[in-house]
Amino acid sequence: MSQDREITPLSPLAATARRLAEEVFAPRAAIWDRERRFCHDNIPHLVEAGLMGMTLPVEYGGRGASWAEAVAVIDEVARACTLTARVVVEANMGGVSAIMAYGSEAQKRLAAELVLAGDKPAICITEPEAGSAATQMSTTARRQRDGSYRLHGAKHWITGGGVSRLHLIFARVLDEAGKDEGIGGFLLACDPADPPEGFRVVRRERTMGLCGMPEAELAFDGLAIAPDMVLNPPGGFARGFARLMNAYNSQRVGAGTVALGIARGAEARARDYMLAREQFGRPIAEFQGLQWMLADIDTQLTAARLMLDAAARSRGPDGSPFPDPGMAARAKLFASEAAIKAVSDALQIFGARGYGAEEPLERMYRDVRMFTIGGGTAQVLRTQIASDLLGMRLPQTREGFLAQADRMAAE
Repeated sequence: MSQDREITPLSPLAATARRLAEEVFAPRAAIWDRERRFCHDNIPHLVEAGLMGMTLPVEYGGRGASWAEAVAVIDEVARACTLTARVVVEANMGGVSAIMAYGSEAQKRLAAELVLAGDKPAICITEPEAGSAATQMSTTARRQRDGSYRLHGAKHWITGGGVSRLHLIFARVLDEAGKDEGIGGFLLACDPADPPEGFRVVRRERTMGLCGMPEAELAFDGLAIAPDMVLNPPGGFARGFARLMNAYNSQRVGAGTVALGIARGAEARARDYMLAREQFGRPIAEFQGLQWMLADIDTQLTAARLMLDAAARSRGPDGSPFPDPGMAARAKLFASEAAIKAVSDALQIFGARGYGAEEPLERMYRDVRMFTIGGGTAQVLRTQIASDLLGMRLPQTREGFLAQADRMAAE
């Protein structure tokens, strides 16, 4: 899919995103990667353009943009700079959208204020021993007599750790006697340079790609959370976790769109290179083998864009304000795998030049590789899709899997 042809006309927000991507973000992308530095300098441009918090309701200072409008913006930004595109995702989907859907009025105002000012919220779910199996987390939040909570435990691979001000922390809730009440969400707003007592950034991972985006390990040692900072959707801790996790369906659509945008940027570069590069006395665009490679790239990315758009426009069951989980899983799975193949083939079209570190395709190849891992691995998404098709509940533990197998055998 070339940058000159669109499935639908560009919205004003997407057109603004394209201009910023081409004029501001693209020239800086290699700097963030080379220096492993967060894209702080790009944030004011996002704020001024209204791209931070664009999906927030108008009454909270946002633009009331739909998930589909956000997808179009993320696509444009990701073609130029993956880091900046991920900031746009986090500022409009996932954690902040969970707060806007289920938070108190004060919590919504807090989240909106921080995001509209340029903050990239951090979702703190993954732990050293609980990745895809999120319900096996061991971080605890113990209720105190005054209604506050004390958090103990650790989170790992937290995107934006050490940079973000707003944190949505998931923890296993214990009452005063230590009884397990389920999993809840807890809000922490702090200055990264001056964290509160009981909270610290342990270390930052050195990653293969997305080198300027912190992936941090966080530690909680008695971190105090006030009662008004508990995110408690309908159903309480026992059932509220599922509602909070529904917000992750928008996050998955956003992650798939970042992968798509990277691939669209790679395709545009490969197309231009084919028209300019000559071998054997003619442009390599005349070689049928390369033509077919480009055609396959475009076909796969067109399909991915349509799936992401359809997922963004869908809604989950029971009045969920978030995309349908099955459609989000399929779109993220297909888009991420198609994007990896597309960037790899675009690099192949460039030959040795594409493999060189000075060519953006080398960075794009490292960046795009993450998207079949983060936000739900390709294998977990396949299991989820198959479970939906077979009418099976995705097991969370080995015991749950065996019990489910026994029930199916008895039926």
